[in-house]
Amino acid sequence: MKTYAVVMAAGKGTRMKSDKPKVVHEVLYKPMVCHIVDELKGLGVDGIYVIVGHKAEEVMKLVDGVEFVMQKEQLGTGHALMQAKDVLGDKEGTTIVLNGDAPLITKETLQGLIQYHNEHQMKGTVMTCDCDLNKKFGRIIRENDQVKGIVEYKDCTDEQRNISEMNVGEYCFDNAALFKALESVTNNNAQNEYYITDVIEIMNHQNLNVGGYKIDDLSEVGGINDKFELQEATKQLQYRINKKHLLDGVNIVDMTNTYIGRDVVIGHDTTIEPGCIIKGKTVIGNGCHIGPYCEFDNVEIKDNVEIKFSVIADSIIENGVDIGPYARLRNHCHILENVHMGNFVEMKKATFGKGSKAAHLSYIGDATVGENVNIGCGTITSNYDGKNKFQTVIEDNVFVGCNSNLVAPVTVGKNAFIAAGSTITDEVHEDAFAIARSRQVNKEGYSKVLEEKRQMEQMPQGSIHERLAWGARKSEMENQQRKKNKTKNREMER
Repeated sequence: MKTYAVVMAAGKGTRMKSDKPKVVHEVLYKPMVCHIVDELKGLGVDGIYVIVGHKAEEVMKLVDGVEFVMQKEQLGTGHALMQAKDVLGDKEGTTIVLNGDAPLITKETLQGLIQYHNEHQMKGTVMTCDCDLNKKFGRIIRENDQVKGIVEYKDCTDEQRNISEMNVGEYCFDNAALFKALESVTNNNAQNEYYITDVIEIMNHQNLNVGGYKIDDLSEVGGINDKFELQEATKQLQYRINKKHLLDGVNIVDMTNTYIGRDVVIGHDTTIEPGCIIKGKTVIGNGCHIGPYCEFDNVEIKDNVEIKFSVIADSIIENGVDIGPYARLRNHCHILENVHMGNFVEMKKATFGKGSKAAHLSYIGDATVGENVNIGCGTITSNYDGKNKFQTVIEDNVFVGCNSNLVAPVTVGKNAFIAAGSTITDEVHEDAFAIARSRQVNKEGYSKVLEEKRQMEQMPQGSIHERLAWGARKSEMENQQRKKNKTKNREMER
């Protein structure tokens, strides 16, 4: 039997006080609707249909692998389901209906709902929970195992308000029975809206089996309606995720000050220091030391890596690498084994070879760096000419001196040596020594000339004899310096 899922994500969410649709607000760095869709994908359902309406394009650009159904007017939950008739109405199987603002739902809970529904041969199943009587949720009216109806809180009698079993807004239906019942749902109510809860009463009138699947944890399905509830959901998910990692052998020093996304995988004996934000599809291996105050997004980190005070995105870090503090990697960097990358080093679209080092204050962009290369302090690969990006290639065992500029496109061959302060614009051949800077010139004793000049500038205009004497001394010293430079040049030419 096939299983389908409908996610209702068309609402505006007025109480969020935001220009964004409610379901795109993030819980631990992932939009609410994406949490739900990803759990459904993990469950392995045969089709996912997301009902969109308010600012539909903002929702649609965040979610893939689903079919979207447009609800042009938001006229209630029943009306939202009616819009799916063209794509889902003729299918046979089981359909679960979920709210798009319940991001803490798990595939295990959904699997339990489906299993209960199928094993008891229900045509409709309501997910319920025993809640605090102050909750203004609809009360479940049962007779034995049959759910006879759902009474909205405002319509409850005093006796019904003392019922602790309440509707939490998630459902499971026989698909054919669902769309047949929807044909009888009307908007004959004060709000002129079509409600999914009416389907339960209609199925009872049709003498169909309707059950209730009770869960223990309301936090999984409690809807988020404002920014405070969004924060509460974030803290609940943070606790749940960090607890799981701790039980799996990860050392989280301060779980209240560590934020790990739902899709992150971390190996055993890895330590996460306080202040870390780890999100996206990040995978961290065994025996690593991360933090404090690192931010990772879609990073693959292998075993025995140490990273501190650094920001890394969309990159791969191989075994035994040491990064930080205050390094930044972005846009598909690949850092190979046993690399050392020190403070204030930035890399972008770079492959950095085994055992190579960039100890501090360097930018390596659009570059391929070989093994055992030393990048001196202040080195820059000048990859951008104002319109286009170009590649720098540094082959194995190269030494790049401090404050060097490698103007791409350029290649530095194996075992080459680049002198400090050089600006390299042409290829450096294998085993070559490249020096690209102005020759140093020392003017011996010239500091005295400069001092006398400053003194002359402070003399009265009438001191003509002193000015003439100073000019003569200056000329003599310059002539002596010229003679010394000529001698030095001849010696170098020999």
